[in-house]
This record gives sequence, C-alpha cells and structure tokens, in this order.
Amino acid sequence: MKELLLVGALTWSLSVAGPALAADMPINVTKAPVLPPVFSWTGCYLGAHVGGGFGSKNITDPVQLVQDQLSGAPVTTGVTTVSVNPTGVVVGGQFGCDYQLAPTWVAGMEFAASGSTMNGSTSVGLPLGFPGEAALVAARTDFVGSGTVRLGYAADRWLFYVKGGAAWAGDKYDVTGTFTGIPFGFEGLDQRLGWIVGGGVDWAFSGHWSLTLEYDYYQFGHRSVLMSDPVNAVSGPVDFGQSVQTAKVGLNFHMWNGQ
Repeated sequence: MKELLLVGALTWSLSVAGPALAADMPINVTKAPVLPPVFSWTGCYLGAHVGGGFGSKNITDPVQLVQDQLSGAPVTTGVTTVSVNPTGVVVGGQFGCDYQLAPTWVAGMEFAASGSTMNGSTSVGLPLGFPGEAALVAARTDFVGSGTVRLGYAADRWLFYVKGGAAWAGDKYDVTGTFTGIPFGFEGLDQRLGWIVGGGVDWAFSGHWSLTLEYDYYQFGHRSVLMSDPVNAVSGPVDFGQSVQTAKVGLNFHMWNGQ
C-alpha cells in the first residue's frame, strides 16, 4: 500500500513540475540567412564638381577690325586668323536622375553648370600701323553648361557611362593696343549654344554617396560677335570659332536608400 502511495505522489510531482522545467530549457532556433539587398542605380542625385578646362578659339579677323575701323575705310587686304587657347579651373554642380533598365544597363539625364576661370591671349601685328604696333587678343570663358542624356553599364556599385546633348557657354573677348599711335580697346560678349559629348565612371562608395570622374568635349562652332570700342566710338564684327574640353571630379548625393 505504501509503495502505491509513493508512486502516486511521485507521479503528481512530475506532472506539476514538468511544464516549469520545460519552460526553463533553452530552445535553439536556426534562422534562414538574410541575403544582402540588391544595389540599384535607380534614383535622382545632386552634387558638385571641380576640375580643369582647356579651350581652343580661332578668331578671324582682329587685324581688319582694328585697321579698318580706326582708319575709317576698308584698308586691310587679306585675312588674318589667330588662335587663343584659354586654360583654367571649372567649378560647379549637377543634378540628374537614373533608371536601371536591367541588371547591367542604366539610362538617365543630367543638367550641369560650371563657372570658369579659363582665359588666354595672343598678340598679332598690325602691318599698316607704326613699326612694332600690335593688337593683344584676349579670350575668357566665364561659364559652360549642359543638358544631357546618358547611358551606362553597371557593375554593382560601379557605373561606366557615356553622355551627350546640348551645351551653352558665356565668353568675353578683348582686342587692345595702339594703331598709328591711337590707343584702342575693343570688347565683346558672347553667349552661344552648342553640343557636348563625354563619358566617365561613377562609384557608389558609401550609402547615399558616389564619386565621379568625367571628361567632356564641348563644340560651339563659329559665330560673329560685335566688338565695340567705346573710347573711339567704333565697332565691327569678328568671327569666333571655339571648342572646350574639361576633366572633372565630382561628389554626388543620391536621393535613394543606397540599395
């Protein structure tokens, strides 16, 4: 009888204590590995850039401008073309949007503008003036801008791209010196449209940020600019043909989640 009572008491104790003991036992749960999110170039960005610029300007005909205007008659024979190659720094900003069409292709558009310190000058003789007289021809590019479309090849966080579209530039020109002992100072302002092609690489190095390295070629063709000398009250047209090349590095902030 005592054995039966002991067995019953033991059974009751186990039934009460069992759930509590089970609750205290550690449970090992194996979770499935979390895959890293797929990186995407889809989104818009805003950034700044700095670099260097080189211009090539063919100017026709500053000699005729000076000699004919100050002589008051068409005394110049032949045509003189001089070249000026302005160089300097470009600093500006850009805004654009991209869409990743497929795992490796990206299409987008971008607007960019740069202030510039590009300037240069050259001297050209005045054959009808006194011996040694010459005209100093100076050219300065104050800004360049563009609106482009671009196509890129994406390799995860690296984007290799080409771009092309419309461009514009603002320039100032001066022709100064003396002719038959008379000081002169012609100046002209020019704003013109053209086109641009370029390419570069964009590296999304951290979260929302990417670093770019880009080369651009701008072509603005030929255009006649009115050059005026306010002191001598004379003016005349000069033809300017120009192209610009820039190389720049930029930093972009992408308005996406970085993935």
